[in-house]
Amino acid sequence: MAADGGSLEGRKFISREEFLPFFRPDVSETEIEAVAEVLRSGWLTYGAKVREFGAACADYLQVDQAVPVSSCTAGLHLALEALGIGPGDEVILPALTFVSTLSAVIHRGATPVLADIDPVTLCVDPAACADLITPRTRLLMPVDMGGHPCGMDALRDLAARHDLRIVRDAAHSFGAREHGRRVGSGCDATVFSFYATKCITTGDGGLVACDAADLAERIARLALHGMDGNAWQRYGDKGRWYYEILEPGWKYHLGDPAAALGLGQLARADEFMARRTEIARRYSEVLADLPGVTTPQVAAGMISAWHLYLLRVDPEIVPGGRDQLIADLTANRIGSSVHFIPLHHHPAFGELATAYGDRLPETERYFRSAVSLPLFPAMSDQDADDVIEVVRASILAAVG
Repeated sequence: MAADGGSLEGRKFISREEFLPFFRPDVSETEIEAVAEVLRSGWLTYGAKVREFGAACADYLQVDQAVPVSSCTAGLHLALEALGIGPGDEVILPALTFVSTLSAVIHRGATPVLADIDPVTLCVDPAACADLITPRTRLLMPVDMGGHPCGMDALRDLAARHDLRIVRDAAHSFGAREHGRRVGSGCDATVFSFYATKCITTGDGGLVACDAADLAERIARLALHGMDGNAWQRYGDKGRWYYEILEPGWKYHLGDPAAALGLGQLARADEFMARRTEIARRYSEVLADLPGVTTPQVAAGMISAWHLYLLRVDPEIVPGGRDQLIADLTANRIGSSVHFIPLHHHPAFGELATAYGDRLPETERYFRSAVSLPLFPAMSDQDADDVIEVVRASILAAVG
């Protein structure tokens, strides 16, 4: 696979019959039965199960407020709306993130300002953010890249000095820890993803964690059309037909079947994270000595959720670079991916390419070398060993 999406010829190194996908969700029979029980109940939308899931997530994350929503994207949009971010405001975010982070800014009519990344953690560089602050800056949107906490201390100090708000895109880091505390508190809003590939899943879904009850209450209201607090019960035995729309909102809430799946996944979150960590450690122990290869690092005081294993292959040292490695993995029936194509590389955001094309050296250096290896709890040791064998064979064959 070439950088433009074309193809390179892959080389065969192992004999593997079953394709190893980049990710496969782990859903137990207990979780399937819990979803089936909700389906049999006849209550399929927002209800008591969603509220139970929100409370359980708040307890797990050690936060005061947690609002389940339909996606991380929805949660980011709601957080910016609830904080009053809009036209005329500038929002600083990393160029290395999925489009959801940027979309929330654009859909609020605010101006995105792209910052470079730290070359070790791959999260936004606080020093780069500091250089971008203007009188119009209202918000910082750091991203926990690959599950590594972004390091909030420097960002909080920066926000305090300039009277900025912080919405943290923690789509990758459910269960991660920063200086002993789970990611989820310490800023205005922290938004998680429960998409199928994430640390735990509800199929699609997300969560907004807040320290302030009034902000969480508004986010919850906006996620349910702007209705008053008990309107969700209007079709139940304790409901009443009368409701009020307190402000225009969206249909961004989660449903009870998804919440039932989420409750089962939440009970296994630490188990999932331990297995991801074990596989990541297995990769790094064997791949770190390869020429031209950089394995992911975890900064002091941080515990990564290991949503992604972000390997880097230097094309200046390894002929063909990551593109050849991806082709070789594919030829040996192993999936892989690249996280992410930087925001300013997408045709929809041509104005960002013009503005930032030569101002993000660490982002560009990372992108030219990046490949994500399979990493999910249901992988066997043999699966991991197959990945390791192909990566080693590919790199060593390339460098001669």
